[in-house]
Amino acid sequence: MMSIIETIAAWCAAPPPASDTARRLAREAIADTLACLYAGRDNISTLAVSRAFGTLVSGEAPLVTGGRQSPSVAALVNGTAAHALDYDDNFRSGMSHASAVIVPALLAVADRAGASGRGLVDAYLVALQAQAFVGSGVAGSHYTAGWHGTSTVGSIGTAAGVAKLLGLDAGGTARALSLGASMASGTKGQFGTPVKPFHAGMAARNAVEAAMLAAEGLRGRFDILEGPQGFLEMFGGAKPKGYDIAAIAATREHVIETVGVMPKLHPCCGSTHLIVDAALDLLQEIPIDPEAIASVECHVGIANYRNLSYPRPADEMEARFSMQYCLAQALRKRALLLSDFTPASVEVFAKDPLLPKITMTHYSAAEEERATAYLPHRLRIALNDGRVHERERTFARGGLADPFSDQDRATKFRDCLAGIGEVDAIQARLEGLDKQQDLRFLDGLFDGYAAA
Repeated sequence: MMSIIETIAAWCAAPPPASDTARRLAREAIADTLACLYAGRDNISTLAVSRAFGTLVSGEAPLVTGGRQSPSVAALVNGTAAHALDYDDNFRSGMSHASAVIVPALLAVADRAGASGRGLVDAYLVALQAQAFVGSGVAGSHYTAGWHGTSTVGSIGTAAGVAKLLGLDAGGTARALSLGASMASGTKGQFGTPVKPFHAGMAARNAVEAAMLAAEGLRGRFDILEGPQGFLEMFGGAKPKGYDIAAIAATREHVIETVGVMPKLHPCCGSTHLIVDAALDLLQEIPIDPEAIASVECHVGIANYRNLSYPRPADEMEARFSMQYCLAQALRKRALLLSDFTPASVEVFAKDPLLPKITMTHYSAAEEERATAYLPHRLRIALNDGRVHERERTFARGGLADPFSDQDRATKFRDCLAGIGEVDAIQARLEGLDKQQDLRFLDGLFDGYAAA
């Protein structure tokens, strides 16, 4: 009987044809990630990683911080930048920030592979589906236990996409997946610190190195996901779902169409987004004076509650993981922008008297275990005059259930690429990525990023 890894590798080596919709969604995700990558180029995490490894005159892969380096280092630096501002997409199936790992990893080997735009999209779709397959066995239990899916599931699944771009067959892809499992690591206890973005860079580097080593014949056990002392046993959490090998083998409709990736409207932890979106929904219907608020109650999932551990943030990293900060800003400004998460902004707004009025509770473990669908996050705002307003949200804006408009995507793209000329033209070229015969134009984009 084939192992889980061999089954995933067989799917990745010969995937079903992707629909036009799947390819469009992949192109949008790649463009969104490149925008986030640029916006994170000057972040303290990105710069620390870049300085640690330096640049090379003749390196084969471009860095968003300027210069070039080896594929491993390029994936590490650019992956860190893509996740630095927590503005990159979420992926429920992998409990990961999927694209911040996938796109930098693929771009790091694109020159070596002589990849076309269509080839990049193909490899992205393989990596995303592979993350979904790997994540399916551990589901939310892995994430709730404290593992950061971006750097665990992301390392393993993305290795399959890099293997695809490098032209490895099913056997080579299986070797890459197995090596990726040995590299999986990263705890959510680091959320709110500068090392959290590094997790995405680390996963991108892991994926590149796993595929490159696999290409040279290095191998591990193919049952390392489900076998003794393997990924499921060690990383699965209290009640992992387990792998369904028949379902993996039978998959024909791509996860990007059935579950989707969720680009972010707000540059902060996704655990805040359902509540922030619920607040913005409410404010569209009812004018609420923030000074008239007596209390705000938020009811969220257990993992979300644990992610948001900074009620009075001390810096911009902590602010991104503070429900109090993010929601207070949204209630006052009706939007959250990159400019709200700078040291200067946090110095001012972390002292907002609205923050202590915001509290959080969470569902019980039993409630989450009994649930047959995603549980909504609930918002309750009580005013000084006794009136109470309530809203709830099950899905954040940006996903398949409530997708971004073209204007939403364009606005975010411009926000991230502020200072770059011809932003609309850049976005148009990325939207037409399938038609690009090679990816050299992206080197020009990176050069432009570094010069900006």
